[in-house]
Order: sequence, then structure tokens, then C-alpha cells
Amino acid sequence: MAQAHGGYYVPAETRWPIVGSLALTMMVIGGVNWLHAHEVGKLVLLGGLLLLLVMIFGWFGNVIRENQAGLNNEQMDRSYRWGMAWFIVSEVFFFGAFFGALFFARTFSVPWLGGEGDVMKAVSHSFLWPNFEATWPLINPPKAEGFDIPTGIVSAWGVPALNTAILLSSGVTITIAHWGLLKNKRSQLVLGLAATVALGILFLYFQAEEYGHAMHELNLTLASGIYGSTFYMLTGFHGAHVTLGTIMLIVILLRSIKGHFTPEHHFGFEAVAWYWHFVDVVWLGLFVFVYWL
Repeated sequence: MAQAHGGYYVPAETRWPIVGSLALTMMVIGGVNWLHAHEVGKLVLLGGLLLLLVMIFGWFGNVIRENQAGLNNEQMDRSYRWGMAWFIVSEVFFFGAFFGALFFARTFSVPWLGGEGDVMKAVSHSFLWPNFEATWPLINPPKAEGFDIPTGIVSAWGVPALNTAILLSSGVTITIAHWGLLKNKRSQLVLGLAATVALGILFLYFQAEEYGHAMHELNLTLASGIYGSTFYMLTGFHGAHVTLGTIMLIVILLRSIKGHFTPEHHFGFEAVAWYWHFVDVVWLGLFVFVYWL
């Protein structure tokens, strides 16, 4: 168990970092072997994933027990806040790279392939793909032997608009829960968190429905040129973050039911709320730049 000594904090020795490293190594090795059609790859990947889950529950369980024992002093609270803040900053750069790829493809690459500029007009449009149309979304991407099978476009005003309303509503419900925590109204806290969890699950359900429609009816896959790859890359990673955020919310909901948080000490709740609001903001960017424009 860790110990708090006045102005500084001494963490306990732990095996969880090496367990997490081993889990990630197994996942990488398993994933690579799976991609190369080695049957053992699936088993190694699954084993690594299960070991990673054991590490997450074990390590976070230790942190929760230390917090409940009163071992986290003000310095540790500041450390947690800075750690979460920098984690969200890293997530901003993570999604910023993918939004940058989308911007570059739409603003530069596709117009160049369509003949914009003297050099590209002579090389790509007139020689390689004379029938290429530089439009976005690019639904008929060029290939070496001609053009790919045309794909459909995911409309912004169907499921994406509905999911936007769902995520914005979840931002309201988690704020209501936060107000309940600050006012020490346990029922408001629990109901607000439960509503947020339900909205997160509903969002994931509709996104799965949208993926099925896009793949089977619109023929939109990762192989559908730059439009397909950027669409699934951005929405897929966002969906993974919503999944993680929903799991975090469930944990916080269970802890709230047990009475772990007080109006004065509740950074575990705040950290998840920060993360969830970040997920909301990213989705607004996705809705505008991936679906709408």
C-alpha cells in the first residue's frame, strides 16, 4: 500500500507496469500474426487483451483503495489533475493528426489528381486518369487498372444527426450529475450518470447500425479510397473512445452508488467528465468535416 508523508507521496511497489507491458507486447505480436493469417495470432491477441483488462482493473483498484483510505494528499490530487490534463492534450494531437490527413486529402491531394496545377495536369489527369473527377467525397477512386467500384455516401442527416443529439444530451446529463455531486444530492448524481451511460450505449448501437448500412448497402469499406479510409479511421477511433468512456462512466456510476465521492473529493468523477466532454467536442468536429461538408 502506498503511503502519504505530509508534503510528498510515496507510491507502493507494484507489478502492474510490467504486466501491462507484457499485455501490450502480446497484443502486438498476436495482431501481426493474425494479419499474416497465422491462427495462433488470434489466441495471443485475445490473451494479451485479457491480461490488459486484468492490469487495468487491478491497478485502478489499488488507486481507488488508496484514495478511500485517505492516502492521496493535495500533492497527489494535483498530480492526478495534471496527468489527466496532459492525457487529453495527447488525445487532441491524436485526433488532430487524422483531421489533418482529411484536410490534406480534400484540399490538396484530390485537386492535384484532378489536374490542378501545370505539372499535375500533365502527369495525373491527362496521362494516368483522364476521366478522373476531383470531387469530394471521392466515391470513384482511381486504381492502376482504372477506377474502383463506386461507393455511396453516408448522409449527415440520418443516424449521424441523431447521434449528435444523443452525445450533446449526454453532455447535459453528466453536467446535471456533477451539479448533484457538488450539492451532495446523491439521487441526482446517480440518475444523471445512469442517463449518460444509457446515452453512450445508445450512441454505440446506432453507430454499429450505421456501419452495417455503409458496408453492405453503400459498399463503403476501408478499401474505398481516401474517403472510405478517412471515414472509418476517424469515426472508428471516436467510437473506440466512446466505448472506453462508457466503461469509465459505468465504473464511476458504481462508485457513486457506493458513496465513494464527496463534494470536496471527487476527482475520479471529474476526470471521466473531462474525458466525456472531450469525446463530445471531437464528435462535433466529425459531424461537420466528415459527414456534413
